[in-house]
Amino acid sequence: MRHSQDNSYSVALEGDVISLVQLTDTHLCRAPGSTLLGMDTDHSLQAVIDLVRQERPEFDVLLATGDLSDGGAREAYERLQDYFTQLPGRDFWLTGNHDDRDAMEAVVNAGDGHCLSREIRCGNWQILMLDSQVAGEVGGELGATEMAFLQDALEAASEHGLYTLVCLHHHPVAIDSQWLDEQMVADAETLLQLLAGYPGAKAVLWGHVHQEIDRQYQGLRLLASPSTCVQFAPRSAGFKADDLPPGYRWLELHADGRIETGVSRVWNVAFTVELDSGGYL
Repeated sequence: MRHSQDNSYSVALEGDVISLVQLTDTHLCRAPGSTLLGMDTDHSLQAVIDLVRQERPEFDVLLATGDLSDGGAREAYERLQDYFTQLPGRDFWLTGNHDDRDAMEAVVNAGDGHCLSREIRCGNWQILMLDSQVAGEVGGELGATEMAFLQDALEAASEHGLYTLVCLHHHPVAIDSQWLDEQMVADAETLLQLLAGYPGAKAVLWGHVHQEIDRQYQGLRLLASPSTCVQFAPRSAGFKADDLPPGYRWLELHADGRIETGVSRVWNVAFTVELDSGGYL
């Protein structure tokens, strides 16, 4: 099921630089204190939020890019809303393969509903939230509806002289991990060809892979980010957890189209992770 609303949300900007924080793959369970591969995902999320508050006490937009719950429980999304009240930026959510869209929409729509906006306009930038979830599947796909939305939005950005940051959950390029690359966006080639036709499209940002990636591809910045809980080991043929700690990505979007970005991790907190686990799905 795809979003029925193509709504746009405007975020007021005081200066010329848009400050963003990405929190992804929080994997909150129905009950607080539950674990993923031995890690308490509430505890790890709070540790990451504490780090964001310390390092970036003021920012404009919070991007939550999917797998926000581990099993789609309404209670997880309600708790996530509470966590996000600790942060200053307006929060916007995407669904991942572990999420339940109906439960997420029910929680979000009980409030002002802005969290599921498809387009965020801020300064000289347009941020697009694309839905790559395929119900019942681990892998992702955009499909005709999302591609049409993307093209219309890119046309509008071109007309208004806006730069574009595209966000989704699944990865649109292979990352040299066989088990994860089987789950990438099925129509990724179509996506990248479409973006190549719009020089104002500057970057693609995603979650799902639980690791840091920063690459260039035909003028596009390709960015993936650590989970707020368990990390995946890069370049692994089969499932393999990593011992790197949870973290987040920060981005600064400049009025001339430049992007500054980096990843920060929680190094001063002890976390438990089952490194010998064969998987978690």
